[in-house]
Amino acid sequence: MPAKVFLDTNIWLYSLIKSDVAKYQRAIGLITGEESIYSSVQVANEISINLLRKTGKNQAYIQNFLSEFMASYPVLAQEKEDLLIAAGLRLEYSLSYWDSLIVAVALRSGCKILYSEDMQHHLKIRGALLIVNPFLS
Repeated sequence: MPAKVFLDTNIWLYSLIKSDVAKYQRAIGLITGEESIYSSVQVANEISINLLRKTGKNQAYIQNFLSEFMASYPVLAQEKEDLLIAAGLRLEYSLSYWDSLIVAVALRSGCKILYSEDMQHHLKIRGALLIVNPFLS
């Protein structure tokens, strides 16, 4: 059984916006190469707002993207316990508020790797989740 992985918002955005060719190729490689990708409603929201603001995509595009995204990957809603777990993670690891919520959902879903450009590379969270910056050589 393949390891569950979680992709942070920036990975998805590089695959959609194509502003940096090397990062676009790496993001596409992750998305097509991993078998068990998980996401969250928070990440879907962050992707949507960035597509609206940074690329000028219209609401029809966002609706289509969300439909396809949620049909293709498990997109987990935030639960009450995630807020408490995230609060503890902020104290333990000095994560930002929004990053701690993503990490909490990744932990709850049983992911082993969280790919993110924004968090500390190779940080191991509670012995269960490894944060990896896929853009570092």
